[in-house]
Amino acid sequence: MKKVIGVVSGKGGVGKSMTSALLACAMARRGYHCGILDADITGPSIPKLFGIHGRAMADEKGCWPIQSRMGIDVMSINLLVENEEDPVVWRGPVIAGAVKQFWTDVVWKDVDFLFVDMPPGTGDVPLTVFQSLPVDGIVVVASPQELVSMIVAKAVNMAEMMKVPMLGIVENMSYIVCPDCGKKISVFGESHVDEVAAKHGLPVLAKCPIDPQLAACSDAGMIEAYPGQYLEGAADACEKLLKK
Repeated sequence: MKKVIGVVSGKGGVGKSMTSALLACAMARRGYHCGILDADITGPSIPKLFGIHGRAMADEKGCWPIQSRMGIDVMSINLLVENEEDPVVWRGPVIAGAVKQFWTDVVWKDVDFLFVDMPPGTGDVPLTVFQSLPVDGIVVVASPQELVSMIVAKAVNMAEMMKVPMLGIVENMSYIVCPDCGKKISVFGESHVDEVAAKHGLPVLAKCPIDPQLAACSDAGMIEAYPGQYLEGAADACEKLLKK
């Protein structure tokens, strides 16, 4: 294992799983062997994005992740339960313990970049990840609304408390492109991410649009086929970690 990247946000619904998946795809296209640890135990969506529906196998070495079409190693609670639609009704400490086992008991073999898709907030799981995994950097995912400043601040302040480096901010749902005239429409109002990033001394790694093609690829379990390259700046930031 070379580098571990946490993908975090202070709230849900901003696209952490999408960002984790697209970042892994971007790095895989650059020739790196990537893995995704789906730490969102109660809301796992990584296997669905990659069209993975099998059961993970285990032997005396540990539990083996399932590989995507591009060779990305994936481990998620959905690969261990009997039925992928069964809810995981566990208390916080049990969930945190499962995430820790995804690190200690899974055979992450020759992985250059492991992306950890975190649940929202600053609770048990992020705390467990920061304390138990050798996290090399964090990508904060946000959306354009005004309240983003408070949400980003929470994630940044937690990272500082845990002494984990911040790589920068990815803004999702920044705009949508009109299919008729090509104009960019700010669906959620004007973005505040640049001033928020400047306030915390962080770079804005990407501003990703609302793209119906991305939604279609995700729903079909074909996120690796999505041609958009909006996260190249975030991929550059991850790649720089190898040179440190």
